[in-house]
Amino acid sequence: MMRLIAILVIFGFCTGLSAQNYGGSNFNYQSFKAKQYYFGITLAYNTSNYNVFRSQQFLEESDVTRIESIRGPGLNLGLVTNLKIGNYFDIRFLPTLSFATRNLNYVIPTADRPDFERKLDPVFVETPLQFRYKSDAYNDMKMFVLGGIKYAFDVSSQSRTRLERSLVRIAPSDFALEVGFGFQFFFPYFIFSPELKFSQGLANTVIYNQNLSTSTVLDKVYSRAFTLSLHFEG
Repeated sequence: MMRLIAILVIFGFCTGLSAQNYGGSNFNYQSFKAKQYYFGITLAYNTSNYNVFRSQQFLEESDVTRIESIRGPGLNLGLVTNLKIGNYFDIRFLPTLSFATRNLNYVIPTADRPDFERKLDPVFVETPLQFRYKSDAYNDMKMFVLGGIKYAFDVSSQSRTRLERSLVRIAPSDFALEVGFGFQFFFPYFIFSPELKFSQGLANTVIYNQNLSTSTVLDKVYSRAFTLSLHFEG
């Protein structure tokens, strides 16, 4: 998390210095100020895992001594649609294709049942709807904070169904709350916006199976992710 913040701040600072060389205070911003809406693309790096809650059976009689979720990397590619509401607010819709890595590690200290890792490599189609508040422009730069909600569907889940008969399963659909912050840098022909965002799942995604010990030891499983995005809009 701290590395992502450091990358965003350093990258934003360096880009801000470059943006100031294009001609005076808010020179480039004036050409975008009157635009009511604009579009763009987004490239992003994500790191995600699960927030795991153990069941009562895990506490009482399970052979599993520990369950943990290992954070994994991923990539996002999406589109940006932005509608301005006055000078300070935006409504944003960003349909995205997201490749993620999320693992569940089980520790079972017995000779005949070794520890194992449940590997998940979902491919999500995401539809985030966000509200963004921006500062006044200064030297062709703005800061912003955002919040919103996201629906995600794992399009690769059906292809894995036959392989998951004896493994804990995760639901393909998920809803999440999102919060974040970032910067806008106004160049002559486009707006560059680095952004750091945190997502917290709202839905319990584990599919309960009473015949699987790897499932019965879980009570709730929620997704969460950090995403460093680079938006190019104009």
